[in-house]
Amino acid sequence: MNNSEPNQELLKIRHTAEHVLMQAMDQLFPGKIIKAMGPATDQGFYFDFDTTEDFQVSESDFEKIEKKMQAIIDSNLPLVKQEVSPKKAAEIFKDNPYKLEWIKEAEGRGEPISIYYTGDPKDKDSFLDICAGPHADSTKEIRAFKLLSIAGAYWRGDEKNKMLTRIYGTAFTNRKELKIHLNNLEEAKKRDHRKLGKELDLFTFSDLVGKGLPLYTAKGTTIKNELYRSLLDISKKHGVQEVSIPHMAKLELYKISGHADKFEDELFTVVSHYKEKFILKPVNCPHHTQIYASRPRSYKELPLRYIESTMQHRDEKPGQIGGLTRTRSFSVDDGHTFCTVDQIKQEATNTCQIIEEFYKGLGLWDKRQVTLSVRDPKTPEKYIGEPKDWNKAEAMIQDISDDLKLNAKLVEGEAAIYGPKIDYMFTDALGNQRQLATVQVDFAMPKRFKLSFVNSQGQEETPVMLHRAILGSYERFLAILLEHFAGAFPVWLSPVQATVLPISEKFLDQAEKIKQELADQGIRAELDDSNESLGKKIRNAESQKTPYMLILGQKEIDQNLVSVRQRGQKDLGQMKLASFSAKIQTDIDNKLIF
Repeated sequence: MNNSEPNQELLKIRHTAEHVLMQAMDQLFPGKIIKAMGPATDQGFYFDFDTTEDFQVSESDFEKIEKKMQAIIDSNLPLVKQEVSPKKAAEIFKDNPYKLEWIKEAEGRGEPISIYYTGDPKDKDSFLDICAGPHADSTKEIRAFKLLSIAGAYWRGDEKNKMLTRIYGTAFTNRKELKIHLNNLEEAKKRDHRKLGKELDLFTFSDLVGKGLPLYTAKGTTIKNELYRSLLDISKKHGVQEVSIPHMAKLELYKISGHADKFEDELFTVVSHYKEKFILKPVNCPHHTQIYASRPRSYKELPLRYIESTMQHRDEKPGQIGGLTRTRSFSVDDGHTFCTVDQIKQEATNTCQIIEEFYKGLGLWDKRQVTLSVRDPKTPEKYIGEPKDWNKAEAMIQDISDDLKLNAKLVEGEAAIYGPKIDYMFTDALGNQRQLATVQVDFAMPKRFKLSFVNSQGQEETPVMLHRAILGSYERFLAILLEHFAGAFPVWLSPVQATVLPISEKFLDQAEKIKQELADQGIRAELDDSNESLGKKIRNAESQKTPYMLILGQKEIDQNLVSVRQRGQKDLGQMKLASFSAKIQTDIDNKLIF
C-alpha cells in the first residue's frame, strides 16, 4: 500500500470508476439510492449515498454491483462534460437534497456548475451527475477495479449531519497493479495496530474511562519507556535539559500564544471549586516559554534546550477517534530551544543529528525523505516575522541540508506561520509514507511572550525559538511501529526479550534461576511454566514475537547449557548462558533488527 500520490491518469480512472459505481447502483436499485458525493483518492475512490427507509446495501451485494459495473465498462461509454447554470442544475437535481446543497453554495460564489454524462448526452439512459472532474475519456479505460468495503460516513464529515452509507473501491491501469494493491491490503489487515495491540497485550480502551483515552499494559508501557529513554540518551549528548510542566494552564496563556484560536473547538475546560478556569494543555510550547521567562537571561546562557515527554489533550470529534492514531489524550516527545539568530544553524543541525541516530536504531533512516518547508513568496501576509529573519533562517536550513547531505526537497508554502521547517518522512514496510520528525524555526512566539536576553553589548534582544519533535505522539508512533514491524520489534524495544521454555515441570526451578539471572543483567525475560508441550510453548513465544527462546531440558542442565532459538524459527544451537547474555546485550546495544 503506497501513499505516494497517484498520477493524474490514475486519478481520472478512479474518478470514472466512482461514476460507474453510481450508475451501476442506479440501474440495480432504481429509486432506492440518493446520491451524495464520491471523489477519487490516493488509494482508490469512494461513494457516499443515502437510501430509502426500507432499503440497505451490504458487502454481500458487491458481486452483483461489480458485475453491473463491468458491463458498463465494457460498453465503452464516453464521459462528456457540460457546464450549466445553477438554476438549470437545480432543475435537473430537484429531488436530491445533497446535490441541491452543493448547487446553492456554487450559486453563492457565482460559479457555473459542471455536469458529466456517462454515455451520449442525447441518450435518455445516459448517466448524469454533478462533478468537477477530471475523468477518463471512456469507461473502457478502467482496466482493473474492485469494491473493498462499506461503512458509515456523516454527510460532509460533520457528525451533526445525517449518517450516510459509503462504499470504498479502488481501480488501477492493469490487473497486476490491482493484485499487488489487494495483497498489500491483506497484509495491512494482519499488521493493523489495533489487532496486534490486543494480541500482544500492549494497550486497551475502556468505555468507563472514555473514548480516545488509551490505557497501556505493562508491556506497552515498557515500549513507551524504552523509546523515551533512547530519545533522552541521544538528546543528552547535545546538552539538553529535561523539564516538566503541569497538564493545564489558564486560558490566557494560549490566547497569547495564539493556540486558543487555533484549537478553539478542541480545548478541554477545567473549572475549580473556586471558579478558576483552566484549559488542559493542547500543546507544550507556551509552558516552556514561561520557564525561560522565570528570570532574566544573558546571552552567555544561550542556547537553552528544554525537552520533555508529556501528555497533551484535545477534544477530537468522536467520529474521527480510532485506535492510537487519533486519541483525546496523547503523550508527545517535545522540545524547545531558545537561542540567538546566529545559533540557529548549529542547534537545528544538532536536532537533525538526533533524528538520524534515533531512526537508525529503528532501521528507518535509509527510508527517509526530507523536505524544506519555506514561505510562499506570493502570500507574505500568511506569515509572522521580519523578512530578514526569514531569509536568514531559510538560508540556514538549506545549508544544514547541504552539510548533512539530506537531499531535501524545497516545498514552498508549507512553512509554519512563524518560520521555516525541516520535515522528515519515513516509508514503512507497506510503502506508507509517514511524516514524523520536524525541526521548526519560530520568531513569533518569543515576541508574543516578550521574551528577552541581554546580549554582549548589554542590550535586550529577543531570542529565537526552535521547536523539535523526534517521534511526535507516542501513540501514533507506536501504531506506526507495530504495523511496520508487524509486532516483531527490534530486540532493544521488545517488551519481552527472551522466554525460558522448560520442556517439563521438573526443570522449573532451574528455569526460574535462569530467568532471574537474565533479569539481574537487565534483560527482560519471562518463564513459560505452563503444562503445554514444548512445540506449543515455542509457537506461543513466536506468536508473541519474542526475539529469543531458551529451551531447557535434562541435556542442557547436564552440560550447563541452554538451547537458543531466534524469532522466525531460527535454531542457534546450544551455548553457555553467559554467552547468550553477552550476545543479547550486544544485540540491544547495537539495536539489532531481525
